[in-house]
Amino acid sequence: MNIREAKEQIEHAVKLYLEKDEKGRYIIPTEKQRPVFLMGAPGIGKTAIMEQVAQELGVALVSYTMTHHTRQSALGLPYIVEKEYGGEKFQVSEYTMSEIIAAVYEVMEDTGICEGILFLDEINCVSETLAPAMLQFLQYKTFGQHKVPEGWIIVTAGNPPEYNHSVREFDIASWDRVKRMDVEPDYSVWKTYAYEQGMHPAILTYLDLKKDAFYSVENTVDGKHFVTARGWEDLSQIMCLSEKKNLPVDLNLISQYVQDEQIARDFTIYYDLFKKYKNDYQVDRILFGIPSEQVRQRAMKASFDERISFLGLLMDGITDTVKETMEMQNALFVFGDCLKKIKADVEKGRDLVSCIEQQKECLMEQEKQKKRAGNLSRAQVWEDDRVLVYLEECREKAGIRTPDERDFVILRDYFAQLTESFQEQTRKSSGCLSNSFYFCEDVFEEGQEILVFVTELTENEYTARFISQYGCREYFKHNKNLMFYERQKNLMDQIQNLGLDQV
Repeated sequence: MNIREAKEQIEHAVKLYLEKDEKGRYIIPTEKQRPVFLMGAPGIGKTAIMEQVAQELGVALVSYTMTHHTRQSALGLPYIVEKEYGGEKFQVSEYTMSEIIAAVYEVMEDTGICEGILFLDEINCVSETLAPAMLQFLQYKTFGQHKVPEGWIIVTAGNPPEYNHSVREFDIASWDRVKRMDVEPDYSVWKTYAYEQGMHPAILTYLDLKKDAFYSVENTVDGKHFVTARGWEDLSQIMCLSEKKNLPVDLNLISQYVQDEQIARDFTIYYDLFKKYKNDYQVDRILFGIPSEQVRQRAMKASFDERISFLGLLMDGITDTVKETMEMQNALFVFGDCLKKIKADVEKGRDLVSCIEQQKECLMEQEKQKKRAGNLSRAQVWEDDRVLVYLEECREKAGIRTPDERDFVILRDYFAQLTESFQEQTRKSSGCLSNSFYFCEDVFEEGQEILVFVTELTENEYTARFISQYGCREYFKHNKNLMFYERQKNLMDQIQNLGLDQV
């Protein structure tokens, strides 16, 4: 299966294992809850999907790589206690709590979240002294003398022997105690994730043209040559930051992440060409509906490979604008809820500034707990930061209000300003989408480039959500074969009807 299918299976397993009967007991007893075992090549995203599952299900996540553990750290340290049996005293060995089990309890104490996922990576690469204990763990969910708390689902992962010489082959008794899932690299699935992470468009368009370069592991007489999904993602981050700092992105840098000389050289050549396309095509002018005739003529005469690169640049520009819109939308909903709580407290006679400060503290504490629980996404961090900026602006406005100004009116007016900015941002995103289609229709007519463009818009989380919520006539005209759910009720009305106008 691919990584997306594995994620779905894990989500289903967690939901079923956490299902309770009418008396609050887990329907499937802990000892019958088979741990999940993900078997897959390194760097295909096994750890990433665990973070996503925890975020989406709202449970905690504790992760460990088992190759870093000794028998003592995993099982605990022995100590001597005195016990009495049949009237006679004996010296008995007991064990301190496992570091892994202790980490689970610490998360529960810090966050108040009592259900979660314990993810143990490289479980089939443990030391010889620790290997016997793993069978006991897989069956009884215990390390040493201490059990994994109820409500914690065990997910494990490992690499096939061909990728890791330290792999210890499980026997049938061990395999018979886990839910095994064999995961294979799949570029089309990874690409959806890559869009969510803001992957550099040069990487995506290069891999669109050369999918075989997405994941490759070779053993030659000159050593191992490999490139993984993790390598592309890490390279993307360093490329984006290097460009902002005007630092070179060359073979010396790329080969540090793409450890296959041929692919690294090939991508370096492509990246230099991609930069040239970026300067030549002036995508911003296309998005604003004012492309030059020179750009139009070049696109019409371009080779298919160059057109794919151009579409990647176009998608990058659209994504930036649409992402800003969707993040602002989410932040406004959270901010609106905060203002409702502030209004309710002010109506009870509390000071406005202290009410705003309380909401800021609550938001920061919630973010801290989510981070400690391991289920805080990057998107949530950006959203919370934006809301904190809004609340700080409210605090400043409240601090300088005149005596004749009613407390909540200034906050309501500020919210109205933000809503107006959001409306303008939405119109901007819609315009960019329409202008992109107008240009592509003019240049490519009904060629396969239009199909590629529509497919990219569908696979991109931000553009897909924007179109499903706000529509795009040109998109639906070219996408008759794709079924969308009925458009959601206009979100602009929801934002304007949060009940903040009644003071």
